[in-house]
Amino acid sequence: MGRVIGRLPEPSASASFAVMGGKVGEKTSRGQAFRTGRDVPPAPMEPMRIAKAMAHAGLCSRRDAEKWIEAGRVSVNGEMLKTPAHVVSAADIITVDGEPLPQAQTARLWRYNKPKGLVTSHKDPEGRPTVFANLPEGLPRVVSVGRLDINTEGLLLLTTDGALARHLELPSTGWVRRYRVRAHGHVSQEALDRLKKGITIEGVRYGPVEARVERQQASNVWLMIGLREGKNREVKRIAEHLGLTVNRLIRVSFGPFALGELTAGAIEEVKRKVLVEQLGMTLSRELGLKR
Repeated sequence: MGRVIGRLPEPSASASFAVMGGKVGEKTSRGQAFRTGRDVPPAPMEPMRIAKAMAHAGLCSRRDAEKWIEAGRVSVNGEMLKTPAHVVSAADIITVDGEPLPQAQTARLWRYNKPKGLVTSHKDPEGRPTVFANLPEGLPRVVSVGRLDINTEGLLLLTTDGALARHLELPSTGWVRRYRVRAHGHVSQEALDRLKKGITIEGVRYGPVEARVERQQASNVWLMIGLREGKNREVKRIAEHLGLTVNRLIRVSFGPFALGELTAGAIEEVKRKVLVEQLGMTLSRELGLKR
């Protein structure tokens, strides 16, 4: 796993952050056509459950695929599926909402600096701007590894493979998500140290939290917080429990992947070699990254 190089500076409109170990690919930004230096060959289609096939095609996660199947949106060889346990192969004709299932590509991963004000969704019922509508032209269809809420900015991992996304976002993967937090109020390091054993807030149990005070600026305090679960609004709920009101929240790393020097709205692909190193040989082979 990579390590943080250097000190994380105070964020600003043009801030760049310390990079965590691992080389990455070509940079792009919003408005630029996305390019890659080589074509990535499709991963071979082996017999697998339909939900897994949909995830590998980058349509959704396996969990969402199960919901789509229950809703009658998926057919195999002209027959509507009733169970996500159905096994498919390259010989089957699979359609989702009447459209052929996209050919599964070898899993790819990008680091994206999500700006504040974007919803992590393909479509928003309230009509708010979304992450996926603001990605560079030419990028293949991707899904996010977890979510960041509309007011949270910083590192969001994007992948072409829903199965990879599900693996990375599970708490059992053990990767720490780190956030720089600016909050109104004061808190002692002693109070933050007590979070190492976990905490229960309004009946919800949160696992061990790493937290330290970076600096106190007038009525605001800057914190660095690391957690492994990533439950909904976890950082804000913990801050509120400590008497703090979060007014800026920036994810600076997710496991070995860091925000680095990406500016707001910029995206950068993780090289396959680096991805294989971080995932390990077994998962890499399953995803077609290593043969």
